[in-house]
Amino acid sequence: QVNLVESGGRLVQAGDSLTLSCEASGWAFTRAAMAWFRQAPGKEREIVAAINRNGARTYYSDSAKGRFTISRDNDKKTVLLQMNNLKSEDTAIYYCGADTNAILLSVPIEAARYDYWGQGTQVTVSS
Repeated sequence: QVNLVESGGRLVQAGDSLTLSCEASGWAFTRAAMAWFRQAPGKEREIVAAINRNGARTYYSDSAKGRFTISRDNDKKTVLLQMNNLKSEDTAIYYCGADTNAILLSVPIEAARYDYWGQGTQVTVSS
């Protein structure tokens, strides 16, 4: 049983920083590539950042580059998303995804590749 639980979302002001956390349980965390996606009202789910199984490779969307940092701690089975200089357009529900079929260096960016998801955490950025 794969279980992902996100936390850390809240209401912040534009320009603030926020760190989201995704805790995994019930499976071999090191076997999965992990990613953060987000979905704003009326929009499709989009990738924000992804990280491969051992943390050596990452991917960032254009909107996340230079502002967000994804990291993972395989011992603690956690994935973090550090978000700086938040903007109103970052307002969305943020979801943690796991691709348990990923090869070691793979950094999948398509939502369809991720077979497990958390329940999401709301981030609201007020301008």
